[in-house]
Amino acid sequence: MNILGKNYIFGKRSAQGKLTLNSYNAETGEPLPYTFTQATEDEAREACEAAHHAFTLYRQISPDRRAEFLDAIADELDNLPAEFIEVVTQETALPEARIKGERARTSHQMRLFAEVLRRGDFMAPRIDTALPERTPLPRVDLRQMSIALGPVAVFGASNFPLAFSTAGGDTASAFAAGCTVVMKAHTGHMVTAEWVADAIIRAAERTEMPAGVFNMIYGEKIGTELVKHPAIQGVGFTGSLRGGRALFDLAAARPQPIPVFAEMSSINPMILLPQALKTRGTDIAQNMTASVVAGCGQFCTNPGMIVGIKSPEMSTFIAELTQNIAQSPPQTMLNKGTLDNYLKGLTELKNHPGVNHLAGEIEPGNRAIPHLFSAQPDLIIQGDTRLQEEVFGPVTVIVEVSDHQQLVEVLTGLQGQLTATLIAEPNDLHEFTYLIPLLEQKAGRLLINGYPTGVEVCDAMVHGGPYPATSDPRGTSVGTAAIDRFLRPVCYQNYPQFLLPAALQDHNPLKLLRLIDGQLSRDPL
Repeated sequence: MNILGKNYIFGKRSAQGKLTLNSYNAETGEPLPYTFTQATEDEAREACEAAHHAFTLYRQISPDRRAEFLDAIADELDNLPAEFIEVVTQETALPEARIKGERARTSHQMRLFAEVLRRGDFMAPRIDTALPERTPLPRVDLRQMSIALGPVAVFGASNFPLAFSTAGGDTASAFAAGCTVVMKAHTGHMVTAEWVADAIIRAAERTEMPAGVFNMIYGEKIGTELVKHPAIQGVGFTGSLRGGRALFDLAAARPQPIPVFAEMSSINPMILLPQALKTRGTDIAQNMTASVVAGCGQFCTNPGMIVGIKSPEMSTFIAELTQNIAQSPPQTMLNKGTLDNYLKGLTELKNHPGVNHLAGEIEPGNRAIPHLFSAQPDLIIQGDTRLQEEVFGPVTVIVEVSDHQQLVEVLTGLQGQLTATLIAEPNDLHEFTYLIPLLEQKAGRLLINGYPTGVEVCDAMVHGGPYPATSDPRGTSVGTAAIDRFLRPVCYQNYPQFLLPAALQDHNPLKLLRLIDGQLSRDPL
């Protein structure tokens, strides 16, 4: 155990007599010269207790000071030396440009949530003033605002070692909400997690945040202890359906169930409409290929299914996409476990009745080859869930339907998704307008003539969707609305002014836009 200040990183370096975890070079598979200690159950409990004690103080810190903390984290991340970039590229096989871009996105997230704090609208203040003369019953004074949920457990993601991991969107939005964090470091990039955790702790100490505001543990199965601990009041997770569902079930089985905000499985259907294929089929095939193989397919919004209506243009598109995928070079995946799961998924697709293999070869080694399959529409219509399970990597499945009716049946048979995309010309959009209400029920983000692998960090973004894309379709893990997951509403009835939070006091010291007796206003009462 290593204690930095009074924030904890458990298992930061190996200790004699303890179980150890190795960090590996993603390109070669060779161990890196770093060994970490697997945290014990006692250490996991200690991390949760540290977060619990810190929460009592942290939740009362003003939004402006929490904003300073987030800005300080962003500064620390931006100032990490070149050695940090080298470590991340070694652990993940991601190129330097990608890591630098992801670091910029991660620090941007922190600064964006700092602006949310200074803006203050996340508190969502509502006031219904007393109506003592109302008949037949008077109304008492009622005031509502959102407050922090409590200490949060966050699980680092494999595919985004910065933006969805130690200082990623879950951590940033939880800190912004006023929650303390216990981070379960991802075993695929433990050295990266250590660098970032140290940066967070330096920022916490520099801005005089309470001890225990951030804690991190290492371990392969130790996350169970975090979810079970009574101090933890919410969970953030990005990963597989199996992993997310296990955490969800565990949280629901607690004596006090807690929410789990898990981003899990999505095949992000791309619907190709007829006029678009006639007008620019070759360009669509090229752009689709680029989206499927980008980042070795290791994006949660990777297009895993392509749906189109049978036509000569669709046949030409399939032939071109098959050739493009076949000519796409292999790439190194994030780690051996990711590659093994990819190969397993490909084998299951190859052996699935009703599925045809169009392009790609399975071969041993540490590099993933892109693949293309086609599947019969009836598999989706009849509820074949295996075909809808995400195969994490550079692979997609084409489903060719016979007509409008079968298109609707296939889309109706799809499970929840992060994204759903229409590739269309203006005439297509008029002809297929009836698809929009259906897609609204299926996905959290609807695109027209775009490719879903870019996720903007901003106020309007939704990175979520119906199950199994996420465990809770009411939230998002990207964008400023992510803060809502870690807040809960509280109503104050007949409270005197001196006991009310500043956001609800008559004179509105924070100058917030408030809903007062049904009207939005910044005016004092």
